[in-house]
Amino acid sequence: MVTAAGNRDRTPPLKPPHLLTTLTDRRGVAVAVTGEATTAVVEMAAHGEWSPQFGNQISACLRLCLAGPSLFTIIDLHHLDDPPGLSMPFWAAAWSRARLAASPVELMFCVPGTSSLGRRLRVVDGPRLFAGTAQARLAVAPMVSRTDRLQVRLEPRPDRVRVARDLVKQACRDWGLPHLLHDASLTASELAANAVEHAGSDFVVTLSRQADRLHVAVQDGARAFPRLHRPAAAGPAATPRGRGLLLVDAVAAAWGAMPTRGGKVVWATLM
Repeated sequence: MVTAAGNRDRTPPLKPPHLLTTLTDRRGVAVAVTGEATTAVVEMAAHGEWSPQFGNQISACLRLCLAGPSLFTIIDLHHLDDPPGLSMPFWAAAWSRARLAASPVELMFCVPGTSSLGRRLRVVDGPRLFAGTAQARLAVAPMVSRTDRLQVRLEPRPDRVRVARDLVKQACRDWGLPHLLHDASLTASELAANAVEHAGSDFVVTLSRQADRLHVAVQDGARAFPRLHRPAAAGPAATPRGRGLLLVDAVAAAWGAMPTRGGKVVWATLM
């Protein structure tokens, strides 16, 4: 990721879990983050006065976006206090970096057209600009619908976990990914079981394919993120249910969580 000062970020690669959250400072919300059930689209909104330090906060969120399975990130800049448009080089560099990532992500900007930042971004060859998030969502929707995706909404009952496993079987068969069947079934089972046990709400299981990668996502109505408990080396062995996320952590190439408008979505990538 490119920092606000324009230098390439030399921090080490992120390690899972990738927990993409809303960032706050002493004045309140600084960067608001919202995902959705398929994890294909993430929305971010910047609130506050532009500064290199604020840019570094945003960079931290964008790094997590690139580590996850999202295809599009809609960035709302209507509440960014930057009258001269000084942040333009930062946004242009972030857009370029996201498109060149191992799993490319397209950044789409919502910015007032009459602002200095809007005018400066408009002359940059590449980024797509929108008047608001509603227009950006409409533009993204048909592109997301063309991706390989299977989805089911389930009741919070233990026997519904098997339906999640059956969906994995269908995905691996239809998409020619038999080598991922075991690990993806285990992952879907654990994430679905966590939703049943801890959320107590209907949950949505989504499977999607991106090249040779299989993404498993489970959205539920609880806002609390999952916590990875590593047992002490000298302590008693964890129970099978207690080590569920440890198994996901062991078999997934990456996994994490992000807030949604009504709860959260937990995702994992198998490859």
